Amino acid sequence: MRNYYIFKSGRIKKQDNSIIFEYTEDGVEKKIPIPIVDIDSIYLFGEIDINNKLINFLSQNNIMIHFFNYYGFYTGTFYPKEFLLSGDLLVKQVLHYYSNKKRIELAKEFVLGAIYGAILNLKRYKEKIDNEIDELQNLIKSIEEQHSISMIMGVEGNAKEIYYNAFPKIINQKIEFKKRVKNPPDNMMNALISFTNSLIYSSVLKEIYKTQLNPTIAYLHEPSTRRFSLSLDISEIFKPIFGDRLIFTLLNDGVLKQSHFDKDLNFAYLKEEGRKIAVKAFEDKLNTTFHHKGLGRVVSYRKLIRLELYKLIKHLMNEEKYRSLNFWW
Repeated sequence: MRNYYIFKSGRIKKQDNSIIFEYTEDGVEKKIPIPIVDIDSIYLFGEIDINNKLINFLSQNNIMIHFFNYYGFYTGTFYPKEFLLSGDLLVKQVLHYYSNKKRIELAKEFVLGAIYGAILNLKRYKEKIDNEIDELQNLIKSIEEQHSISMIMGVEGNAKEIYYNAFPKIINQKIEFKKRVKNPPDNMMNALISFTNSLIYSSVLKEIYKTQLNPTIAYLHEPSTRRFSLSLDISEIFKPIFGDRLIFTLLNDGVLKQSHFDKDLNFAYLKEEGRKIAVKAFEDKLNTTFHHKGLGRVVSYRKLIRLELYKLIKHLMNEEKYRSLNFWW
């Protein structure tokens, strides 16, 4: 099974035990059949017509659809009916949210995981940066002193500001990047960060769906309507290694350049060709395998997300204390 990224506009419909993607190219109508058993998730970047019959079919097969807007930014997910229900775990998730002590304990771990990843990235470029690593390590020491979610979020915000300040020193392309700007991004760097973060968020959400965790109950980010807050929590751990490290490579190797961004919009949006390059690099990264020293076997980067969720489940069920992933390579 694999992810399908559809960049062209057209129509997707159910046909027998497959789905068919129909589109027109150079005046010629084309059809691409995709066996349902080969689909893990579908990512839609083009303008796609779908119908109720298709939605029901995908739901029966536990397949998500992630939607992206004209500019390539994530707008939402079709989340099929959950098939791995656990009332016991749901109760434990809620109890850990309502207990201030338990919630803070988990929130700290998510922020620590994010800072560990940031430090590991900066160590790769230590000859280019200044005191950012020391400053981040000081923030790690300060985490234990924080006694509220807002204070922990403050540490996270400070850490990101320090981390992002190092980006212009790491990137060898001339990019005006002074601070993180979202909704909408204002330059190439912010556009790339937003795009890769959305890929990480949707990948984490897909892995949550394959566990008994409820995606709306979170600990660092406030649970809210119309968003999967737990995916935001877990994504923090993986953004530096899965997203930022990819950005450094694509820009420093010249794989992505200004020409892949929309000049008329201040280079703040990836063109289709740029999105394809970023998506392929992201998929290649997730499929990369390595020897996991803790497990003593080879696993993929994608598997790391599921393993992190299993650790969280064990913590919630009072089986083993959760410690966020501390990348070591």
